[in-house]
Order: sequence, then structure tokens, then C-alpha cells
Amino acid sequence: MPTKTPASLSANRAAISHRLGYALRHPERVGPHLLRSARDSWLRLKHRDHVSYYRAVMASDAARSPQAAVGSRSHERWLALGRMQFDYLLEHGLRADQRVLDIGCGNLRAGHHFIAYLEPGHYYGVDISPDILVAAKQTLTEYGLQGKLPYLTLTQDLRLDFLPDGHFDVVHAHSVFSHSPLGVIDECLANVGRVLAPGGFFDFTFDRTEGVEHQVLREDFYYRTETLVRLAARHGLAARFMDDWEARPHGQSKIRVTASGV
Repeated sequence: MPTKTPASLSANRAAISHRLGYALRHPERVGPHLLRSARDSWLRLKHRDHVSYYRAVMASDAARSPQAAVGSRSHERWLALGRMQFDYLLEHGLRADQRVLDIGCGNLRAGHHFIAYLEPGHYYGVDISPDILVAAKQTLTEYGLQGKLPYLTLTQDLRLDFLPDGHFDVVHAHSVFSHSPLGVIDECLANVGRVLAPGGFFDFTFDRTEGVEHQVLREDFYYRTETLVRLAARHGLAARFMDDWEARPHGQSKIRVTASGV
């Protein structure tokens, strides 16, 4: 997992100089990156909008390994990342009687912890990928959590218009905005305030840069903290950088959003 060093936070991973230097330091990764680039070019031609494009990426990745598709190179790392997300929210006061919306729930890496802990029917997971939701149902079965009656729903966008007003105490999006162009993030922030319960909050992780904002292929996006804070403010939301998340062994950073004045 990459560390958030000053050098990594200022790097422009899309720059030719960075890519050449990385190739020299990690020659074993050149082949996989070239294959990923070829896939990116092909999928860009087939899918003009980002959701359709990334749905195809997830179909390709999930066919090989659902756990790798959600960013876990091993089962042990899948377990550790899921536990990390769950423990963090527990430390921040998550209660079993609260309702959680998990945006980009994937194959329930963290979701199986939430489902086991929350009261029946209090977990709602959404994802754009039908393939990863099939894997989520398999995780649900493997952990014997059917009796907790979680909701697992396919979505095409982040307007959240199929969800009720003021319903969720916690909204959670891990490794979603790191794969999203700014328009998708703006759509989510424009609508998430409506589904938050009074006193609720929305936590999301993102790939942080302190240099120029950039993307690698059409899959990985790097944003400055102030960009996302300003975007939240445009929709009447207060956003703050979560310093205590930085101590976790995870390459992404976290922002918490609440209704202004909360």
C-alpha cells in the first residue's frame, strides 16, 4: 500500500517522466501496465460515459478475482482493509441501531462487518457493477448473514433518487471517488445531503495530491483536498479532512461531510 509521503503527494503519475521513472524502478510492472493501457483504450472506444466504462472495468477484473477487483491483492489484505473501515467507524460512534448506506459496496469487504453488527435491514449497499454484486451475494452467503436482510442494489448513477429523505445515519464510500471524475463526485455531493438523517455524516476516501490534479488512464483520479471541500460547500455541506485516518496503513485520505452547521 503506497504511503502518503511528501514526494508521493506531489507526484504527477500521468507525467511521462514519472511513468518512465516508475518503469525503471519496477520493471516487473511494465507488462501488466501495458495490458491495462490496452484495455483502457479499447473500453474508451466502446463506452463513452464513465459509469459504463467503469462497469466494464469491474466486469473484467471481477472475472479474474472479485477481491482483486476491489483493490485487495490477497485475501489477507481484503480482510484487513474491510476491518480497518469498520473499526474506524466504530471508533467514531457507529451504533447497531443506525442505518448505513455503503456507496460502492463491492463484494462486501467492509460490508460483511457492517451487516453482522447492524440490526436487520439497516445496511444498504449500492454499486454500479452487477458482477461485483454477484460476488457480494456470495460473501453474504459465506458469512451466513442472510438473516440480517441487507439491501444490495445496482445503480447507474449517484443521484440516490430511489432512496428516502433523511434515512441514513452514516453514508460511506471507500475507494469510490478515487475512480471518479469530478462530475460524478459533484452528482453525489449534490444529493447525499437529502438522504442523511439529522446529525448524520458522509465519509469518503480519495486519492490525494498536493500537486497538480490528474488522472491515470480513466481509472484513477487524484484531487487536492481543497477542491473537494469547495465542491461540498457548493451544495450546502461542511467538509473536513480526517487527520486520524492518516495514521491508518492506507494510501488514500478521508473527508467527512455533514450538513452545514452540524
